[in-house]
Amino acid sequence: MADAQRAPVTSSRAPSRREFLAASAAGLVALARGEDGAAVRAQPREDSFGAHGQSSADSDLLYIGSYTDGGPPEGIHIARLDRRSGKLRLIASVNGGANPSFLAVHPGRPVLYAVNEIDEYKGRASGAVRAFAIAADTGAITLLGEQPSEGAAPCFVSVDRGGRMVLVANYTGGSLALLPIGANGALGPAAQVVQHHGTGADQERQSGPHAHCILADPTNRFALSADLGVDRVYVYRIDGQSLRHADGGDAIMRPGSGPRHIAFHPTLPLVFIANELDSTVATLGFDRERGILGPSPREIHSTVPEGWTGRNYPADIHFASSGRTLYVSNRGHNSLAVFSVAESTGALTLDQVIATGGDWPRNFTLDPSGRWLLVANQRSDSVVVFERDPATGRLTPTKERIAVKSPVCVRFLAPVK
Repeated sequence: MADAQRAPVTSSRAPSRREFLAASAAGLVALARGEDGAAVRAQPREDSFGAHGQSSADSDLLYIGSYTDGGPPEGIHIARLDRRSGKLRLIASVNGGANPSFLAVHPGRPVLYAVNEIDEYKGRASGAVRAFAIAADTGAITLLGEQPSEGAAPCFVSVDRGGRMVLVANYTGGSLALLPIGANGALGPAAQVVQHHGTGADQERQSGPHAHCILADPTNRFALSADLGVDRVYVYRIDGQSLRHADGGDAIMRPGSGPRHIAFHPTLPLVFIANELDSTVATLGFDRERGILGPSPREIHSTVPEGWTGRNYPADIHFASSGRTLYVSNRGHNSLAVFSVAESTGALTLDQVIATGGDWPRNFTLDPSGRWLLVANQRSDSVVVFERDPATGRLTPTKERIAVKSPVCVRFLAPVK
């Protein structure tokens, strides 16, 4: 296993989402009253990317979602990455409500969506979802409105590929919500709520369903949802602005694996699942015509080096646009696992495991050029830049990083090519 770099374990206990869900009283009051959640704390400043943070041909705008519990109320951060040098600069920080942890960018409009990962919204057992208009000149965001997520602790948000609806996974209680998108990008009330059922093998973490993501497939005909609590990946047919369960389409994962996040191969009919509870990535076949997974994994690979025995919890998973490299983040081992992907079969080989330069790496992303990879280290309050070899997919550390309190999710405004 080439160049495996061992990172220290910083916590021996299992992570509890409850650590992050209790929003501060002030944050809850502001959210419930609909107070201005888009006030910019730090105005865009002049830097190497041009006056007032405006776009240039060589830089890309990105947004960072974070937890606000016990810290400043500004939980959405705006930054720019220089494509030539990898230099990363923080432009502004914005109040996006309590715990604006996970983000999504509309595929065709300048609109940003954020979940407020809280347990209670306006006296109900629900989190919230906010929509923000993005200014074309500066990237500043303005609140368009908010809606309840119809379930507590929403931990994932995505937009279908047609840009018609927002899809939300509510971790606590294990439900999904579909919210229609209006003409200006604002959200309507949830048009549908889908409840998952069941338990898993891990009595502590799988006593009930815990929907952890929902993502439309490349054809936009189906949406897949990984449920950590029941060891199942659900398949739903997108029918207009509703979800219909695809009978016989679900994949049953290995007991106690805890499926968390999903990545579709760019060209092959394959889906890859990052499993939080057993530190693996699983490969599933996917019939894109009928919407049928698996029904069980073709391959299962560890995301940590052979022989390593500490506690680890994979978080995020993404492909390079070529489909030749797959990346998975490891919390606990504090690393990124880099897999080469066989061109014809999709078979995985672990090529590199590299330390993330911080503690508890959550989500990460590739920049639109594919040259840089950015990772959010939640517990060490940093977003770190790696240089990526486009030929091999391997990563090299850089000195570029910015300080952000409890970062969770990184999203570029420009589409990743």
